Amino acid sequence: METLELLGAALGLATLAGINLYLTVFISGLAIQQGWITLHPQYEQLAVLGDPVIVGVAGTLFVIEFFADKVPWVDSLWDSVHTFIRPVGGAMLAVTALGVSHPVYSVVVGLLAGGMALAAHGAKAGTRLLANASPEPFSNIGLSLAEDATVLGGLALIYTHPIVALVLAVIGVCLTVWLAPRIFGAARAMLWFAWRRVSLPTGDANAAAVPELPPDLEIALHRARGEDAALQWAAPCVSGRGEHLRGNIFGWLLLTGGATGGLDFARNAGSRPLLQSIPLDGWKAMHRRGMVCDRVVVYRLADGKKQTFQFDRSRRELASELVRRLNARAAASVVRDTVVSAA
Repeated sequence: METLELLGAALGLATLAGINLYLTVFISGLAIQQGWITLHPQYEQLAVLGDPVIVGVAGTLFVIEFFADKVPWVDSLWDSVHTFIRPVGGAMLAVTALGVSHPVYSVVVGLLAGGMALAAHGAKAGTRLLANASPEPFSNIGLSLAEDATVLGGLALIYTHPIVALVLAVIGVCLTVWLAPRIFGAARAMLWFAWRRVSLPTGDANAAAVPELPPDLEIALHRARGEDAALQWAAPCVSGRGEHLRGNIFGWLLLTGGATGGLDFARNAGSRPLLQSIPLDGWKAMHRRGMVCDRVVVYRLADGKKQTFQFDRSRRELASELVRRLNARAAASVVRDTVVSAA
């Protein structure tokens, strides 16, 4: 049981270090230095954290992080710098908590601790990137305070119930690994939109010009829609959540005319493009402008279903042109159905 409790303390500290390394070290050291807690014999090796130099350095760095962590995009820059610092710090805390042990055991626990710290750091950094898509700063402040509260609560739990802390840390890491594709897919999209916003002016793309498609994409469209389907509009975009596509897939949105034409989202599936048809009968479209990216929402009033597509701000005029064309097609379809019904 004592070994399991020691392992819980080591890996728990590493996980909290992945969220906020400096707060973890500062509060732990301050509590030891001021006598707020009395270390059990198996944790005596952690007494080094109470050294005034360690407490002072960790406290100073925490103050800097406290303010940097609450400013949009500054927090993401800070996280990127700490991608290597937090996992290494977490592994060092875990090995320190173990004290003198078999070298093989220390290495294995160090690797586990570094991985858990990296998972916690990745979840934090990815969540912050998503929060930075919002124009207001309150979500960043709220997330930062919640993270600090998690670290404080986690430290208290490690001291009182280290085995429970270990179970919760493992569950949290497993949940992070399961959500990682979604988190990092969304983070990748936000980074791409942010880069496009900085490097290109808003509305720079020519809405009147139909871009030349890559050969493999043009072949796939021709096979899917036939010779009568003429390309009217095309633009690279990123899928959002919706009825037909999962979110944050990079691809092309294609609008074709003619009897066999329609709306398709094309993406790479291995070595070949894959087209997903988006139905247009009874659907309308709306253009929503944003700080990081613009969104086109294709929706149907009858059942509330919708599909979202995200465009970087340089293609704002292209997004507006797509909405105009889709709504014109929807209006023409209503008129046609009315004429047929009257006949």
